Parts: sequence; C-alpha cells; structure tokens
Amino acid sequence: MIAPHGGRLVNRIAEAEEAVALLDQAKGLPKLLLNRRELSDLDMIATGAMSPLEGFMNREDYQSVVDFMRLKNGMVWSLPVTLSLKGGHNLNQIGQEVALCEPGGEPVAVMEVDDQFKVDKEQEADKVLQTTERAHPGVQYLDTISDTYVGGKVKLFKRTKDPAFEKWALDPKETRVLFKTKGWKSIVAFQTRNPIHRAHEYLQKCAIEMVDALLIHPLVGETKKDDIPAEVRMKCYEVLIENYYAKNRAAISVFPAAMRYAGPREAVWHALCRKNYGCTHFIVGRDHAGVGNYYGPFDAHYIFSEFDPEEIAITPLFFDNSFWCKKCGGMASSKTCPHSGDDHISLSGTKVREMFAKGEIPPEEFTRPEVAKVLIEYYQSLGKRGDQD
Repeated sequence: MIAPHGGRLVNRIAEAEEAVALLDQAKGLPKLLLNRRELSDLDMIATGAMSPLEGFMNREDYQSVVDFMRLKNGMVWSLPVTLSLKGGHNLNQIGQEVALCEPGGEPVAVMEVDDQFKVDKEQEADKVLQTTERAHPGVQYLDTISDTYVGGKVKLFKRTKDPAFEKWALDPKETRVLFKTKGWKSIVAFQTRNPIHRAHEYLQKCAIEMVDALLIHPLVGETKKDDIPAEVRMKCYEVLIENYYAKNRAAISVFPAAMRYAGPREAVWHALCRKNYGCTHFIVGRDHAGVGNYYGPFDAHYIFSEFDPEEIAITPLFFDNSFWCKKCGGMASSKTCPHSGDDHISLSGTKVREMFAKGEIPPEEFTRPEVAKVLIEYYQSLGKRGDQD
C-alpha cells in the first residue's frame, strides 16, 4: 500500500487513560478557542490526514510553505496550517501547554506551544491565494483572524465528529483497512464540494478504468455560504452510488477539511492528504479548488510539474471540462470531441438553480434524475423558508 506523506501515518489521538488525564490537565491550562476551520484542521492533524504534520505550524514551517510550498525540512507541502490567537492576546506560554477548545468553549486537545509569531496576512494572501481582493473567500477568512499565530504539537483527547456524517466518517487508518479488505491496490480519489453531475461522473468512470476502485471523498468542512450544504450533497452522492456505480469498485467517505479556495496550491494539498488516506491516484479537474476568475482553468494541472513526481508520490490524473455532445451521442471533452459548442449540452449554474427552484428536472444528459430530485427538494425548501420570513 502507498506510504503516507513523509513515510509515517501520524497519530496524535489520546486514548483511554491518557485521554482522561489530558482532560483533567486541560482544566487548569490557559485556554485557546478554535474557529471551525482550525477545529477541522486539528482533527485532521490528529488522525494523520495531514501527515507529516504533528501540530499547527511554527514560524519556520509557515514561512517556508508560504514562500516555497515546502516545509522547513524540504518536504512538499503547499498550504499553511495555522492557529491564530483570538482577540490579539499574548499567551506568553512558549515552552508550556495550552488547552485547545472547540467554538463552544469545551477543551478538546492540549498543545505544546513552541512558537508565537506575527505574520503579514497580505503577503500570505498574495502568495497562497494569488490575490488580496476582499471578494475572495480565502482573503475574507484571513480578515476574520488575528495576525498572531501559535505553533506546536497537539494531542487530541476528544473527537468532535459531526453526527450528520458519522456513518461516512473514516480516518486514514480506516480507509487503508477498507482498501486492504476489498483487495484494492490502486485507488483514485475524487475531491468535491458540489453535487456530482454527469460531467463529474464521466471523469470518475474514466479514472476507474485505470485503477481498481474509486473513493468519492467529499469535503464536508466549512465552505462558502452559497455552497450547497454538505448534508444535501451527501444525499446526492448516496443515490448516485446506489444506482450508477459498481458496488465492488466504489466507496464513499467524508473529507473533514475546510475549503480554502486556493486553486492550484489547494489541488496539491488535496492530493497529498488523499495519499495519507491510502489513495494512489487523484483526479484533478478543470479549475480545481478555484473560485471566481482568480485562477486559470488549468493552473491546478500545471502546478504539479513544479515538483518531482517522486516527491508527490500520488499520481494526478488531469481532466478537461466534459459535457454531453449531441452528435457524439455521449459524454465527451475537448480532447475527444470534434464538434462545436452548439452540439454540447451545457447549463450555467444560475440556470440550473432556477430550474431546481421551479421543480424542473434538467436534461438527463446534464444530471441524473435521482440527483435532481434531491436538489429540487433542497432549493424548494429555501423558497418556502423565504416565504415564511
């Protein structure tokens, strides 16, 4: 099976007596409140999903990642994973421990503080997100946090899994067991924060032809307010897998990360994390992890050429935009279809949302009817809530 990034699957979860002792210890420690992104990052660090990280980044790792997309030791890592001080307070706890608390204030982990440092958030936005425009959701996030970060190893003693996704929640060690049990040696991961329409299905099934199986790995952490809620998306994935995928060639599990909307850099990060889950291949679509017009349509493809393939060690599969071609009589892409756009069935996101809100099912060439019914129910519920308001 493919090795985790860095060669070892990190485990920073306290069990049994150690967890009880840490909980008791945390009651007497200075407390640091985490926001939703930091809480999901904490869980992913602890489970090994972010191997080789053992905690939130210190100054040296942070600056190296921002500047060079590498940790201080030279290992490829494309996004900063940071913890901000709340309210600009100074902990004065270097070399000591603090209790990390979920947004409601309950302690969930202990961190050994080894660094506290000021950052230039404008520089972070410019280099990581490639923009400082306030319309970008990643820049908006940076505006909500302080410019003082705290780094250090963590030990998680209380999991905060969302019960809405519990039946799909598999840690990296568990997906690895699943793949081994199934006898899958090559697994392609598909990252998504949207419902899967025919175009996505086409990419996935093309990829399955090259490997043993597919892991649909939807992101269920924090996203933009106008993104479709994860609970709704999960219903879409379920009906799709039930009706259109070979049962012995596909699995689904949730990816607890928050969305950064960092385009090319996030594509690399998504791939590295999926390697930790045991996947050998990773689908990189058009404008992967993009938002608006901040990134070129294939920038997320090009960025992989900046690294030695052995450093990444998970195989990216690059796909163009796909569509239904009336003349071809099936799904195609610009790589395979010679016909003009007039023959392609393509709908704007706005048009599709309007159809769902009216209870109309888009053409089957665009989306499966089972998926459409789930989304119609969701969009019509929004309209009902608006009427009540």
